[in-house]
Amino acid sequence: MAPQFEISETLIGALSLRAIKSFLAAAKFKSFTGAANALSVTPAAVSKQVRELEDYLGTELFVRSGRAVTLTADGEMFKDAAQLSLINLHQAAERLRKRMPARQTLIVCCSPAFSALWLHRRLPGFIEENPDIELTVLATNNFISMEAGVQPDVFIAKLASMRYGYDSEHLFDDEVYPVCTPQYLQSHGPIEAPEGLLNMSLLDISAYGRSQISEHIDWKVWLALHDVDTGWGADIPRQLFTSNDYAALVQMALAHQGVVLGWHHLVEHWVESGDLVRPLPHKTVMKNRGHYLSVRKDKADASVCEKFCRWIRQQLAMAAAGEEADAVLRKSGG
Repeated sequence: MAPQFEISETLIGALSLRAIKSFLAAAKFKSFTGAANALSVTPAAVSKQVRELEDYLGTELFVRSGRAVTLTADGEMFKDAAQLSLINLHQAAERLRKRMPARQTLIVCCSPAFSALWLHRRLPGFIEENPDIELTVLATNNFISMEAGVQPDVFIAKLASMRYGYDSEHLFDDEVYPVCTPQYLQSHGPIEAPEGLLNMSLLDISAYGRSQISEHIDWKVWLALHDVDTGWGADIPRQLFTSNDYAALVQMALAHQGVVLGWHHLVEHWVESGDLVRPLPHKTVMKNRGHYLSVRKDKADASVCEKFCRWIRQQLAMAAAGEEADAVLRKSGG
């Protein structure tokens, strides 16, 4: 005979939904009286429910001071768990009540810069086209040593070999060039050659927190690749602002604060709109060292992953087609 699972009367009484609701209400209003008014019961009933819960857990959940109550450290921990449990119960009940189909889940991991400047500008279209997909985006530069238990379905990163159990495909090569606003260039330009950038306010990407990104290009590296002496003598006037937050650097550039190295796929829409301009035509293209799409092997054939990967490829193809059309138009003098 299969073993029977029994729930004791003590457990049923101590962890009843009524007791948990009383506890959460008291935590919200910081008062048993406020909780009682919200639940349409007496303060004594709320106090009794909370006390029974504390007796079962063997710890004080509140510090009582007159009519006011504040959560203890144990109370804060239990509140977070209780709220999450009630939310899960509510969502399950709603699905049953409305006969809602279970949604497919998809976890995508990418860098904060790619998330903020590329992905999230386009995601509304994907979400609208796929209302049955519950999408989670994890933005991090720590791709290899992620928190325990976190296993994204899809990575978009600058690593060709992400980790065991993933298949990767090359998406695009990285193209990097200086950009600034037309206003900044008008005030501080023109710039005839890369050496002229040394007299500009340079907005620079820091290497901090980027050890797991395979390619790091800052101003010193970029200028060296274009045969500029990066010793930067003391007699050269130069202001440098540095941050590991690339999206913040782009916003600084948009606020006319200097010149930033623009990753083409992240700044192209601002260049196309004219909000940012290229003060000189020089660029660096890193062949086969760009961005990769990595998908879990055990989910590669899942429809949710196929839909997302197909959408990513479509977005890139549309961007490439737009660039080709613009190039033809410029060549024809239109």
